[in-house]
Amino acid sequence: MKFSVLFAAAVVALILPLSGCGSSEFGKPLTINQTTSIADILQEPDKYNGKRVLVEGKITEVCEMMGCWIMIQGGNEKEALRFKVDDGVITFPMSVKGKVARAEGIVSVKEMSADEQITEGQNHADETGATFDPSTVTGPKTRIQLNGEGAVVK
Repeated sequence: MKFSVLFAAAVVALILPLSGCGSSEFGKPLTINQTTSIADILQEPDKYNGKRVLVEGKITEVCEMMGCWIMIQGGNEKEALRFKVDDGVITFPMSVKGKVARAEGIVSVKEMSADEQITEGQNHADETGATFDPSTVTGPKTRIQLNGEGAVVK
């Protein structure tokens, strides 16, 4: 009798984490139910700057060095938002690439100088193994990202 109760408890403990259709939670629990489209954020960044939002989309890139950011694609290929967390707070494994994320955080809009863009571009190239040509930076640019707090990946 005791064995069967322990066995049943072990089975339930193994099945419960899988019952969320293979979802994984990262960081803080999500607190917002309604999503904001990435397109809306990109079209009117000042409206969302400093506001907490929930976005949803396919993960197209993952930081290969520390797992500290993911790129979330909106409705089309040109709509993408970087979900960045402080190093070590959340670590996204490479296996989340191609999956769908529901991610919550604070929208950050920052005007970046050419020098800041070059530094960030070189860092991004180092992280992804891509090449970066500093001559492609032509002047100041607005960077829009989501300072991440929590995400659910399916």
